[in-house]
Amino acid sequence: MKIMKFGGTSVGKPERMHQVAQLITKDAEPKIVVLSALSGTTNALVAISDSLAHSDREAAKRKIDELEAHYRNFVKELVHSEASLLKANAIVTEHFEFLNIILKISFSDALNKDILAQGELMSTKLFCVYLEENGIDHLLLPALEFMSIDANEEPQVGSIKVKLSQLLQQNTNKKLFVTQGYICRNARGEVDNLKRGGSDYTASLIAAAINASVCEIWTDIDGMHNNDPRIVDKTVPVELLSFDEAAELAYFGAKILHPACIWPAQHYNVPVKLLNTMQPDAKGTTIQGDVKGNGAKAVAAKDGIIAIKIKSSRMLLAYGFLRKIFEVFEKYRTSIDMITTSEVAVSVTIDSDTNLDAIIQELEPFGNVEIDKDQTIVSIVGNDIAQTPDVMKKVFESISSIPLRMVSYGGSNNNISLLIPASHKKETLQLINKGVFGL
Repeated sequence: MKIMKFGGTSVGKPERMHQVAQLITKDAEPKIVVLSALSGTTNALVAISDSLAHSDREAAKRKIDELEAHYRNFVKELVHSEASLLKANAIVTEHFEFLNIILKISFSDALNKDILAQGELMSTKLFCVYLEENGIDHLLLPALEFMSIDANEEPQVGSIKVKLSQLLQQNTNKKLFVTQGYICRNARGEVDNLKRGGSDYTASLIAAAINASVCEIWTDIDGMHNNDPRIVDKTVPVELLSFDEAAELAYFGAKILHPACIWPAQHYNVPVKLLNTMQPDAKGTTIQGDVKGNGAKAVAAKDGIIAIKIKSSRMLLAYGFLRKIFEVFEKYRTSIDMITTSEVAVSVTIDSDTNLDAIIQELEPFGNVEIDKDQTIVSIVGNDIAQTPDVMKKVFESISSIPLRMVSYGGSNNNISLLIPASHKKETLQLINKGVFGL
């Protein structure tokens, strides 16, 4: 059995949803299809939720009506028979009745999660109406019946495996299953989610739970490119990546893949394929365990980075100093991306300013604290890149005109990371594309 996940752009228009139906019926292998919400829906639901959080019910109502109109028009082009139109419109009515009811309810975090779940619930139900109209045998597997996270918001892989296996065993006569990405239940049994990009995570978790033959992630681009095609003109797809290489690229900014998607597939050794819904015959990118060859394969950039330098000639070399620094970030559950040290200072980077003021306040007793915002981490990734001759030379010769804030080299065999001002991101990616990849 294989997993096929389709993102928002892949189901964002009726004709694309039709195309997805063709793709999932091209072969006879049993499969579970994971769908995101229609493109733009989650953003619209976030806007509705934000309006309610600020007690602006008029704005929320207006946004609900606009989104409902979009879905009504979508349904008209998705299905054609009278029976199917009635079913599809009834689904839209059901979910927008819920959204209108919440206008009268006090806003809460739990309600916010319910609001955000509506997109995936609608996309899967509407897709199943289309499959039924076209005589394609299938079964809708509600993700809320098997996908769960614990009190630390980590997926309960064991529970997912047991519950999903039971559902599949109860329906051995079915070969095609449809389920929602992104949504789940939390430790309290409430509707929750796997955060942005969570549909990739859902697909990988399901693939791990059933030991799938492959986990296919279908988007609107033909695989992982060696550079950001939105910024750099000459980019090429990378046909083969190791799990470690893909994890580095995803974490450091490659938008095609959610960072958390890698570890379940890697842990259970399920290959992941990144494929293009618009060009289904393109090779795309395969991510698997063992990959031969070394050197630079791709570059990714992570924006919104904050550099924090703690300078203290008195304390830096003292026993336990670094531990105390890290404990501050641990206290506020703030991840560190890069770290460099010198005789009198330590510099780290973080990607969130949520607790920045509190972190600075707790760091100040250790020394002088300097903050640089609007930074970008550029990561050059490849198997054993740190041991590949001339790679560092090519990198630094390529970007000799770029001001470097930090360099991380040797911490990972697969990654060389550079911290630069965000204003130099485009130029840096273009220079690396030419100097390192020869494009």
